[in-house]
Amino acid sequence: MNDKQHTIKAPVTVRGVGLHTGVEATMTFCPAPVGHGYKFQRTDLPGQPLVDADVDNVVDLSRGTTIEQNGARVNTVEHTLAALVGLQLDNVLVQLSGPEPPIMDGSSAEFIKALHTVGFEEQNALRNYYEIPDTIRYMDNARGVEIAALPLADYRLTVMVDYNSPVLGSQHATLTDIAQFEHEISSSRTFCFLHELEHLYKSNLIKGGDLSNAIVVVDRVVGEHELDELAAMLGKPKVSVKKEGILNNVDLRHKNEPARHKLLDLVGDLALVGRPLKGQILAARPGHAANVAFAKRIKKKMLEDRTSPVPAYDPAREPVMDVTRIMQVLPHRYPFLLLDKVIHLDATSVTAVKNVTMNEEFFQGHFPGNPVMPGVLQIEAMAQTGGILVMNTVPDPENYWQYFLGIENARFRKRVTPGDTIVFHCQLTAPIKRGIAKMKGQAFVNGKVVCDAEMSAAIVRKENA
Repeated sequence: MNDKQHTIKAPVTVRGVGLHTGVEATMTFCPAPVGHGYKFQRTDLPGQPLVDADVDNVVDLSRGTTIEQNGARVNTVEHTLAALVGLQLDNVLVQLSGPEPPIMDGSSAEFIKALHTVGFEEQNALRNYYEIPDTIRYMDNARGVEIAALPLADYRLTVMVDYNSPVLGSQHATLTDIAQFEHEISSSRTFCFLHELEHLYKSNLIKGGDLSNAIVVVDRVVGEHELDELAAMLGKPKVSVKKEGILNNVDLRHKNEPARHKLLDLVGDLALVGRPLKGQILAARPGHAANVAFAKRIKKKMLEDRTSPVPAYDPAREPVMDVTRIMQVLPHRYPFLLLDKVIHLDATSVTAVKNVTMNEEFFQGHFPGNPVMPGVLQIEAMAQTGGILVMNTVPDPENYWQYFLGIENARFRKRVTPGDTIVFHCQLTAPIKRGIAKMKGQAFVNGKVVCDAEMSAAIVRKENA
């Protein structure tokens, strides 16, 4: 799994009709900055409103997942989102000229193929994984649905379906590595049973459905008269089936293609949690309603876990910036450069690390015999951390100076001594305006706050300094 966030290198467009609305639409995948996530934009509506791919925006689950925000609705988002998750992309703007993404061939494969044509770009920030901390369950006894998420340092999914059908029977599909999604899952097409088809049409759904983009499972004997009616419904001169099987005798791409498509839907629906996941997902008889209910449980747990402000630090993970990269952004040098690495950086926050050793020059004169890191230097290191954040807002940081303007409500809560690892976290408290940034900073040692402060800083072009 990727450590860094990724986007695409350039816009890429696909075109087609929506499965349920039948409306032809152009969909353009666009690069997006760090921390952007997945957003849809209805370019056909006044003001071109944005719709966040968020489980709280789900408004309809009629044979697909529909989201709505800012007066704009986007139908059937799951195949599009599954493609983005499967390629481990984090930040993409999806511009859409209609109410629904094109159904293409009924899978995610065509989206993935299009995205590959422009390539992917690593971004200067770590992926903000949500690691399942303990078992999360969802059950619907009436429908025999059960979904569970278990802790795992990876993202794996297993789906079991049982339709009590002589054609499909019980099926399983497993994804042991998200990197396998493209080749093992993405080409699996959407499907429905023959007995559902007429109901879907009467419900004003699958207007864009066609035997080229959906599998119709025939699980009973069908007479010629009914086949003629189906042909008329589908706008075909003729349809056929050999006893029990697939309408028009379409070949399956995998023996368990329906189960694989259910796994595809699950990947897309769980993208609505809003962060890439690490965990083992086990799902029995999932569907969009269950997937979304389960995603809401994960998001609720995720938000509860955010009540702890302590940033996670794993020394084994590759940093966003090592000290060499930090020196390309900050003008400070030894002995006044007080940061060793940056482990997180996005548009509004930054986290950096300082390893405190007895070799620090200030320990020679600051409380000899009882070495304590001076509070003013803790604040300076916090300000340097904030400097990384504000410099990240300009494309050419080497042409700017940053100046510490003010500090308020600074408190020193615990001593910092040699051997401690300080994790500094700075968060913008307001948007940067006219080069002025205001932020809240905290410093942690062993998960405990050792100091905090409110700071302000300015960035000025060197020729104007």
